[in-house]
Amino acid sequence: MKINTDEKAIDNVLTRGVEQIFSDKLELKKLLMSGKQIKLYCGYDPTAPSLHIGNAISIKKLSEFQKLGHKVIFLVGDFTALIGDPTDKTATRPKLTKEEIEENAKYYKKQASIFLDFEGENPAEIKYNSEWNDKLNFRDLIELSSNFTVQQMLHRDMFEKRLEEEKPIYLHEFLYPLAQAYDSVAMDVDLEIGGNDQMFNMMRGRDLQKVINNKDKSVLTLKILADDSGKKMGKSEGNAVFLDQKPEDVYGSVMSWVDGIIANAYELMTDKPLEEIAEMRKQMADGSVNPRDLKMQLAFDLVEIFHNTEEAQKAQEAFKTQFQQGGVPENIEEINIEENKNILDLLVEVGFVPSKSEARRKIKEGAVYINDEKVVDVDLMSHGDEMILKLGRKIIKIKKK
Repeated sequence: MKINTDEKAIDNVLTRGVEQIFSDKLELKKLLMSGKQIKLYCGYDPTAPSLHIGNAISIKKLSEFQKLGHKVIFLVGDFTALIGDPTDKTATRPKLTKEEIEENAKYYKKQASIFLDFEGENPAEIKYNSEWNDKLNFRDLIELSSNFTVQQMLHRDMFEKRLEEEKPIYLHEFLYPLAQAYDSVAMDVDLEIGGNDQMFNMMRGRDLQKVINNKDKSVLTLKILADDSGKKMGKSEGNAVFLDQKPEDVYGSVMSWVDGIIANAYELMTDKPLEEIAEMRKQMADGSVNPRDLKMQLAFDLVEIFHNTEEAQKAQEAFKTQFQQGGVPENIEEINIEENKNILDLLVEVGFVPSKSEARRKIKEGAVYINDEKVVDVDLMSHGDEMILKLGRKIIKIKKK
């Protein structure tokens, strides 16, 4: 496989969607321009039956390195999933069984194939970290753990927070960064990539790779899909996108995102030139373009990536019929209320948002509709015997008893 050493292509891979590179971006660029094939990976713990768009961001970055001619490993963390990554967790993760993990990982390769080529001249390789971690004995564990300190682990934000709140930190959670670090050693990689929230774990792999294999493994962290204020999309917001979702659900989820995510999603999930994305940000800032139009194009593009053009067209037409033209699904859920309610209370009561402050934010963003009329007044009282309430792709019929 010929290695692509084009400087412009390498600069794009090392810049687009990238947060930080350790130890040095110029050193990694120099390595990539040398023509040497490097080995890199990203790990995915099968804690759910489907990969999600956050995973897709790093898989796409893996594919960019693969297209340059480098050796890519898609690592399934079937061993580390048994521990549970404590990153950003204020409480211990529930433990999964081996059977649950195997079931969750069943379709990961198929979903990763949206971006990665597992065949051909330079195929991506899929590995499972139980292959080497299951072979470690207690003596090995002690030897490996001697390379880290308790202070290092306690410096993690979520552990510091748990200590302040007097919540338990279990010993096996300390071992998660060690287990992930050993992946780098076992595969003897040159580079690990992942979200910026994984920097601590990835840097421990850099430390261990230097000690055991005497190799300076690079670490590349990626931006997290969030709006300009740093607020992430996700399951708690009801707008997460999973790679096994139906096309119309992917489209609807994207349309429920706040406007501030649009340009960031284009940078992280598409190949749209960065110059065009910069112009898009400028147009949204000066009001010369309707963010809704850009969001509809983004929703179309993502469905096209995850499925195909035909499904993207169908999903867009279905959305236009249901939301833009006032169409209402036949099987719409109905709830009854006894009296008129403030819109903030109503949004919380029907489960569209977790709190009144979140309801207030959604209204401010222009995301809430009653009978296809945008809600702008947070003091609005529901009225009439029947109405259709919408928030993003969520829709419900409300009847007054």
